[in-house]
Amino acid sequence: MSPNKMNDSKNSIQVFEHQCLWVHKGEDRLTDDQLKAFEIFYGDKGVPYYKLINKGIQFNEYVGVIKVGDLTVEVLPKADKGGSKADWQNTLINMLKTVGVFYIHAPSSSTLQLKSNSILDLYFELFINEIEYLIHSGLIKKYRKLERNALALKGAINFGKHIQSNLVHQERFYVRQTVYDTDHKVHQLLYKTIRLIRDINTNPLLTSRLGAIELNFPEVSDCIVSESFFNNLQYTRKIVPYKNALEIAHLLLFNYHPDVSSGRTDLLALMFDMNLLWEQYVYVSLRKMVINKGYTITSQSRKKFWKPEKGYNSTMVPDIVINKDKENCIVLDTKWKNLYGKNPSPEDLRQLYVYKKFFKATKVALVYPGEQFAINGGKYYSETINNISDHECSVVILAIEKNEKNSKVVLDEFIKDFLQN
Repeated sequence: MSPNKMNDSKNSIQVFEHQCLWVHKGEDRLTDDQLKAFEIFYGDKGVPYYKLINKGIQFNEYVGVIKVGDLTVEVLPKADKGGSKADWQNTLINMLKTVGVFYIHAPSSSTLQLKSNSILDLYFELFINEIEYLIHSGLIKKYRKLERNALALKGAINFGKHIQSNLVHQERFYVRQTVYDTDHKVHQLLYKTIRLIRDINTNPLLTSRLGAIELNFPEVSDCIVSESFFNNLQYTRKIVPYKNALEIAHLLLFNYHPDVSSGRTDLLALMFDMNLLWEQYVYVSLRKMVINKGYTITSQSRKKFWKPEKGYNSTMVPDIVINKDKENCIVLDTKWKNLYGKNPSPEDLRQLYVYKKFFKATKVALVYPGEQFAINGGKYYSETINNISDHECSVVILAIEKNEKNSKVVLDEFIKDFLQN
């Protein structure tokens, strides 16, 4: 059997960030149709998730999942040379859970069933859990205006359309009514997402649950998906239970790119910038652990450092700022790359030097991922003479753990050895 024939039956591929997939070589191969779909999605302006290479694609620093037709490509992070794909999948899921991407409302879904499946399947299961929870709790109703031809006179008659529509059928009335039911925009978007998942789901464990949901979820009108609706949505007391389901619906609906030409290679991309994910992971993890120790911690704190004669001020934005009191400021800058024992780049060191000056920080550190926890100190040279100054910049290596319990142990060491020392 030829390699391409073998690939036709394979509907799931796992790769690491910065890896390549080709049509003509490699253990996992793309078909010509799949590569064409990636090329169409890339377009003239490009996308940040991957770049086009000769007869293939190369992924960038984004991780997550891309579904092209029946093929699901899961892109995993990799900060060191060790660990299997299953280990790094667990790491990614743990990081996404920590930063709140996998936050769930339904109590019954605290333990997901599809632990070994792709991140896309986890999203589908989270959404299904949320919809099952809403159905069990009772779907909300809203008032809406309706014009229709009815057999009973209920509401106000629209005389123009009544005469136009009912010259023959005099037993009918064209009326304007206000109805109170479940057919409103929130349910329309959720039902649209249910149908989307039904069309692209390939996991048999979810198929029966999707069928049960469709039987219990009221069939509502179709709607146009708009960003403005999600931006302007007010989470009132009745809508709050829908928040998680709507956030997943937003994510799926706005990252789905149907193939209108052939309808065979629709594309769904749920990808995360690993640099931002690492920053948020470190910030959220530390915030949980230092908030009760008398520290305040902020993310993306802005400070002006240059004012032009015309135009806007320039600002610096360190990743994490921790304060014990007014005279004890610590600035951390996260970098998603493995140093492998080498020194940080001069650009990163210069960046921390500026942060130390402008924030009057007592400590600054670059935080990298790695295999083992370590703190390596280092000092800047004096500005006036070729001597070592008192200004220190540490290099912190945080071990990437596969579960939350081990992560807390690593962070405890960091807090004890760096923040409190």
